[in-house]
Amino acid sequence: MSEQNDVIGELRETGVIDGIRWAYGSAVARTMDLYSEEDGHGAATLGTLKFTHFQDRLDRVFSCGRYDVGEGEADANLDVLYANLSDRDIASMPRLDPYLVKRSDLNGSPGWVFGSYRFLLASAIYGKVDQIPWPQKSLIKQKVAQQRDPEPPPTLFDVLNPEEVGGLQELEDPNELDLRTFVIGHSLDPVSQQTELVFGRSRIAAKGESSWRWSEDILALPPMGGGQRIDDAPSSGGPDAEADAPVRLRRAASEKKRAEGEK
Repeated sequence: MSEQNDVIGELRETGVIDGIRWAYGSAVARTMDLYSEEDGHGAATLGTLKFTHFQDRLDRVFSCGRYDVGEGEADANLDVLYANLSDRDIASMPRLDPYLVKRSDLNGSPGWVFGSYRFLLASAIYGKVDQIPWPQKSLIKQKVAQQRDPEPPPTLFDVLNPEEVGGLQELEDPNELDLRTFVIGHSLDPVSQQTELVFGRSRIAAKGESSWRWSEDILALPPMGGGQRIDDAPSSGGPDAEADAPVRLRRAASEKKRAEGEK
């Protein structure tokens, strides 16, 4: 299987993709609640609001940062977790194991780690998420885009034994990142409120070429379903407090372990 199939398959199966999709949807909704051209807001304000809320929602759904439950119960401090979320956001938030993803910034760039994968965030102009100019981004984003191709085309090195190839690769990439690092590319049109959200391996590309070795459209993937916080979701009394279809709760892995230990 290709790296794309392996990575996306694992992220979907464990619920990480559902968490990312929820986080971005919630971040966009909150951003548009606050953004107002009539108040003089422009592209800079829009970008700051979206980035701040996206980062915050990822921390919430993955129990990172100020939302880390530590050694406590998975549902501890729900008042903090649900603060400023709409009823819809609360009801649709995936219920994930709080130890599934951890926060791991990279040279000041907000990042999250799942297993041996790290992912960062990168904004784009709406409609241009496939052509993000990495050389114009931060130094760490440039370094991520320069990672070794995991599926390179055949070369003369293929006739060498693995030990020789490994040694040459180390010489070529002395500053290789400690983890395979991917990027979540996102965009928003404030007028139509249309969005783009992709997960992929970035690359430095020639003009007109895709800025990704591969990318997956997260919004086009069907949700895995289950695990939403429905029964324990308080009502905020907001304008979008409407009934949702009943969903069976899936207990977090940490809860299952406790239950098995009590048998």
